[in-house]
Amino acid sequence: MKPFEKLKILDLTRVLAGPYASMMLADFGADVIKIETPDVGDDSRGFGPFVGKESAYFMSLNRGKRSMTLNLKLPAAQELFRDLVKKSDVVLENYRPGTMEKFGLGYEELCKINPRLIYAACSGFGHSGPYMEKAAYDVIVQGMGGIMSITGQEGSEPTRVGASVGDITAGLFTVIGLVTALYTRTISGRGQKVDVAMLDCQVAILENAISRYLVTGNVPGPIGNRHSSITPFEAFQAKDGYIIIAVGNDRLWAKFCNLVKREDLIGDERFVNNAQRTKNQKQLKAVLDGIFPGKTVDGWIEALEAEGIPCGPINTVDRIMEDPQIKARDMILEIEHPVAGKLKMPGLPIKLSETPGAVLHPAPLLGQHTDEILKEMLGLSPEQIAEMRTKKVL
Repeated sequence: MKPFEKLKILDLTRVLAGPYASMMLADFGADVIKIETPDVGDDSRGFGPFVGKESAYFMSLNRGKRSMTLNLKLPAAQELFRDLVKKSDVVLENYRPGTMEKFGLGYEELCKINPRLIYAACSGFGHSGPYMEKAAYDVIVQGMGGIMSITGQEGSEPTRVGASVGDITAGLFTVIGLVTALYTRTISGRGQKVDVAMLDCQVAILENAISRYLVTGNVPGPIGNRHSSITPFEAFQAKDGYIIIAVGNDRLWAKFCNLVKREDLIGDERFVNNAQRTKNQKQLKAVLDGIFPGKTVDGWIEALEAEGIPCGPINTVDRIMEDPQIKARDMILEIEHPVAGKLKMPGLPIKLSETPGAVLHPAPLLGQHTDEILKEMLGLSPEQIAEMRTKKVL
């Protein structure tokens, strides 16, 4: 049995943050019913790259779900949605706040017909505050949330993180909030609203940038690949590429100095402890920049690991696909799509010993399961479903 095998989710989300959240729940057995706009579907169905006519972007975020179409602008579709809510555990949406209320489908209305309903809303700025109705995309919240101001090389312009961390962290926090609400329901018997804002999530992951500012009064800026308070803890150029080392304490520093035959650095007052090394980071980097070109990346990794010094290469995506650790952990999966054929995608990062997740189905075609869901959940006949299609409800 999968952990969420009996969980039924009505998923109204599009593009990235919401679909990422519902995908994780589907991976662990939830019946995720992806409700899409007729003829068009999730916006991301139009994002490249494409395999034939199918979006690889969409397929990478919507595996394991069932798709049905529903035109929520029509009263008949809204009534149909309410009927589905009565038999569901979760409604998940990432519309701009107020949109569901315009349809008469906001939390306050839906909880009346299903008091056990968990209503999870993932939006740019949340369902309160002066920015509530503003539109948001990943790059906007990365900028507003501060992470771009501390990313990049020292003195460089603000830099977006390479992955869409504005969306992805919101997806992760949405799952945490939703699962917390589900657990609470086992005690209280009642559902509740989960309100997650992309901007809030960016502030929450600023790590020690806020505490550094509050303690020192200095506004943090980009410092490249190094750590703000541990040194050496950054990337260096070896003979054939870059290697990362993380010398997290003075014991490791002494071992490193012995390894590179620079025992003199151990007693150097500029580098005698971590605080001094961090204070004099630029001087230390100038020294180490003269050492690392002496070996290849693989050569350094072998030598450093033999001494127990944390290190690693900077892998490109093609190397990740072939990494033996990634393969051993089943982090690259291959599934068969009915149109696109065999597809590789990231696997499940959460490993459960007794109830593991699994990717059992590829991303659905638009509306692929509409008839199946309406018959299964509401007992509608083929004739009733056909009539709804005639009226553009589906």
